Order: sequence, then C-alpha cells, then structure tokens
Amino acid sequence: MKKRIKNSILRFLKLIYLKLFRINDTPQKIALGAGLGVCLGILPGTGPIAAIFMAFILRVNRAAALLGSLLTNTWLSFVTFVLSIKIGSSIMGISWQDVYSAWLQIIKNFKVTTLFKTATIEILLPLIIGYFIVSVFLGIIAYLTTLIIITKVRRSKKLKHV
Repeated sequence: MKKRIKNSILRFLKLIYLKLFRINDTPQKIALGAGLGVCLGILPGTGPIAAIFMAFILRVNRAAALLGSLLTNTWLSFVTFVLSIKIGSSIMGISWQDVYSAWLQIIKNFKVTTLFKTATIEILLPLIIGYFIVSVFLGIIAYLTTLIIITKVRRSKKLKHV
C-alpha cells in the first residue's frame, strides 16, 4: 500500500515536471506563470480561473499559471492560515492569539451576516494582509525556483546535443 502511494506521488511529480519543462515558451514567462499561479492559488477566493485570467492579462504562460495554482489551491491555504494570521496581526499590532480564537469562533458559528460586522472586519483584515504577504512571498519563491530549474535543464539539454 505504501509503495503504491509512493509510486503515485512520484508519477504525479514526474508529470508536473514534464508538463512544466516541455512548455515551448521562455523560461521567464514560464516562471512568471508558475509564480503567479502559486500566488493566486494560496490566496483564498482565487484559484485556477483567476490564475489563467491574470496570466492572459499579464502575457505570461497560462499553462504554468494553471499548474502553479492547482498545486497550491486550497490545501496550502489551510497550511498557511496561522502564519497569515501571525503576520497580519503583527503588522496591525494585534495579538495573533486573539485573532486566531476569534476566527475559530466565526468558523464554528458561521453566518453570512456576521461577516459584515465591524468586529469581524477587524479580524478579517489581519488575515487578508497576512495571506497577501505569504502568497506574494511564496509566489516569488516559486518564480525563482522555476526559473533556476528551467534554465539549468535547458542549458544541460543544449550541452548534450552539442
């Protein structure tokens, strides 16, 4: 069972590698697309459609943006939730524990009408700021990593063919 899961994960990673590196575009456009996709994949409320739309507008690689968004969409948002609260609260000068416990209360007793109350906006703003900073940071990391890897892979392929 473990071997089957490991093989599935390895096949998935190989598929991503092949999809990303066989794209016929400049390394910069591919890396920008991947970074944009990662950034929009992490931000709650955005995702693959927003990544494709923004990639189209910014004229970067749409396939890489879609792939970056799909890799990070939703699951990484949950992972970065507490980090986003900590960063946003720190910037606003609020205790992150208070914001976190208030968020847990909102999630536990969720009603759409409570989202528009002033106290909720004071809780929502640190999270939005934090998610924005985390998503931009991880988008930049994804851009740089993708650019370095694509450049090295393409350079090594050119050397093999010479």
